[in-house]
Amino acid sequence: QVQLVESGGGLVQPGGSLRLSCTASSLDYSAIGWFRQAPGKEREGVSCITSSDGSTYYEHSVTGRFTMSRDNVKNMVYLQMNSLKLEDTAVYYCAIDVRPCQYVRYGGTYYLSTDFGSWGQGTQVTVSS
Repeated sequence: QVQLVESGGGLVQPGGSLRLSCTASSLDYSAIGWFRQAPGKEREGVSCITSSDGSTYYEHSVTGRFTMSRDNVKNMVYLQMNSLKLEDTAVYYCAIDVRPCQYVRYGGTYYLSTDFGSWGQGTQVTVSS
């Protein structure tokens, strides 16, 4: 069973930056994703890398502000978050799956599926002035 541990969360002012890290016992999986869950809301996909071709998905609200990367030597995955907004406040999770990044379609828009096999415990990100 792979183990995932997130870190790097904290309190930041609007417009600020944070870099989340995810330490994995192995990154030998088809998909690696970052997700978040705000209070009273469902978990949503933020970003996902498909290992086979390196393609990266970003949820539309974070496109241009967040960057996902991986270090295969260190077995680390990162989420660089810039220009943070109040609505980015959530618990952030990393997850991996044996399948490539999967998507579901709602109203003509594709969203990252949350059907991942292994999850970390999450790290809290709070954006507040």
